[in-house]
Amino acid sequence: MMGGNLGDSARIFEEAASGLAAGGVENLRVSGIFRSAAVDCVPGTPDFCDRALTGEWAGGAGELFQLCQRLEREAGRPAVHSSRESRTLDLDLILFGDRRIDQPGLIVPHPRARLRRFVLEPLAEIAPDWIFPDCGKSVRECLNFLTASN
Repeated sequence: MMGGNLGDSARIFEEAASGLAAGGVENLRVSGIFRSAAVDCVPGTPDFCDRALTGEWAGGAGELFQLCQRLEREAGRPAVHSSRESRTLDLDLILFGDRRIDQPGLIVPHPRARLRRFVLEPLAEIAPDWIFPDCGKSVRECLNFLTASN
């Protein structure tokens, strides 16, 4: 998942996708760019742009996470940052196949993904039938639940 609200998000997202491909992610698929209000951020934070990506990765989740962090820094995001502030690029691992991962700094499935429209809408565009292994529900089912709840 890509997000950002500083700079030219479309360009930054394209550069990050190229960096993922150069780093070994194959068969990349990307959603359109969705715009959403900032969630759980400091007051006055500008809207975010969000995009989902899927691909195939031969390595482990930790290695992919390190690649994502490097690409964030290359896009101008400080290595130490608050999740509640504006940023040029945020790369999150939402799902890693059907695996559950709980390592320091990395929890997959992402703990709040099923509850966030800004994650589910772009992901539903390219992978609506993917299953969250922690609840057994598909991306589409989670989005439909959110839609019905609001």
